[in-house]
Amino acid sequence: MTELHALSVADLSALLDRGETSSVEIVDALLSRIDRHNGRILALCQVFHEAARDRAKILDAERNGGKVRSALHGIPVSVKECFDIAGEATTLGIESWRSRRAKNSAAMVTLLEEAGAIVVGRGNLSQTMLYPEARNPVYGQTQNPWSADHSPGGSSGGDAAAVAAGFVPLAVGSDIGGSIRVPAHFCGISGIKPTLDRLPGRGQRTALAGQEVVRSQSGPLARTVNDLDLFFGAISTARATELDGRTPPIAWRSCHGEKLQGIRVGMYNYDGTFKVSDAIARAVGRAADALRGSGVTVVPFEPPEVAKLLDTYMAAVSADGGLTLLASLADGDMIDPVLRPLMRLVKLPALARRALRRGLYATGEVRTARVVASLGEKTVARLWELTDEVRQYRFRLLDAMDQAEVDALLCPAFPTPAFGHEGADGFASALSYSILFNATQLPAGSVPVTRVRASELRRTYPTDRLDKRAVSIDANSVSLPVGVQVAGKPWQEGLVLALMAAIETSCRADHEFPFTPVALP
Repeated sequence: MTELHALSVADLSALLDRGETSSVEIVDALLSRIDRHNGRILALCQVFHEAARDRAKILDAERNGGKVRSALHGIPVSVKECFDIAGEATTLGIESWRSRRAKNSAAMVTLLEEAGAIVVGRGNLSQTMLYPEARNPVYGQTQNPWSADHSPGGSSGGDAAAVAAGFVPLAVGSDIGGSIRVPAHFCGISGIKPTLDRLPGRGQRTALAGQEVVRSQSGPLARTVNDLDLFFGAISTARATELDGRTPPIAWRSCHGEKLQGIRVGMYNYDGTFKVSDAIARAVGRAADALRGSGVTVVPFEPPEVAKLLDTYMAAVSADGGLTLLASLADGDMIDPVLRPLMRLVKLPALARRALRRGLYATGEVRTARVVASLGEKTVARLWELTDEVRQYRFRLLDAMDQAEVDALLCPAFPTPAFGHEGADGFASALSYSILFNATQLPAGSVPVTRVRASELRRTYPTDRLDKRAVSIDANSVSLPVGVQVAGKPWQEGLVLALMAAIETSCRADHEFPFTPVALP
């Protein structure tokens, strides 16, 4: 029989229903794997051994008494460290936050527990959650289970690594610029950021409290698309509304009820901002073939002016001039190496920042210059303008989809495979593929397709430091997993998951598919 740590949520739930295992046995098996390997991978920054075992006993007793709360009853999960858990410190990787112990658990944690899930640990994350890695001075650096030399992405990288490593079959992260989808792509698993407010955000911490032009959204990560669907089906939408009034009581529509015949999907592998690796382009093409094989019509699509949207996004989230970020860090707090350059930029006087921008333009570093230009404190009037620009772009993208008569989009999740540790430094423009759907508040998920071939090196001539970085990443990415991104219209998560499932089903037959959990030494 397949070992318990390698089974999906659906398979574990079926075993429990048939009485062929118990929640205690599952928890013990996963804790044993965590104890053997987490010291090296550091996917989970906290592990709740005793509490998980005690809860498993309670849930087994409920099941034996005829009470089954949902498909998550007795299933171990992890949650990102940004979600409050009563009695625990929520640090975001900031040392001075260690004393900030939560009085109540986040709404998302409460929903999981009420559905019968067992939170066995918390996933590591990037300090302040403002760069796509999972490393901070409080807990250390998470390794990608596929390669110790590579990042699992972020900022939900710890949870993605935990799922890929077989520590948990399901995790919940958060996403404000790709923080679920990029780690899923890097680690060879699936994850989805639903429509903004589909899941509650109360009790989910941030280093940019009050910044609401683009808000973070929680979402699940798992090894199968079906498990993502099971997660949504297990969560009470009515209870979610009670816990967070911003969450509408919209009933979940399972992806299994979606018919793909007649669906049209717009495909692109270049957004006009960052050219993708050969492996990424091949994965998008393979995913398109998989959809066609399921009766979906795939047509070319060009998203409008993504580079300009990226500028607006960066300008909006930094409208306070970085003062909120600086205030979140106390004197003496250690700063992550990737965060230090941003801190220096934030502290630069406006004249010095303008001089830096001019120098970057003069040397051909246009994309980096645009990021620098977007920083700096704005007036309230300018912030309102930026907010309106972001909102109007949402309608512009939806109008473009309507004009092309497409129901969903297929594109890269990130322009390269996983980069090495500290690889996020100065690489913000590469997030354009994922940020698009945060700014527009649309549901978007990542699903694994293939792995990088030895023959796949970036063929475009590098023109700036970002292209050179991408070439270097490609050169060290052989056999790493590659995923694609599927996005849909508001509240169409069921269709997004159905399209992801069609891609997954087809690509799992390929010998290059990145099966997880990863075999660990």
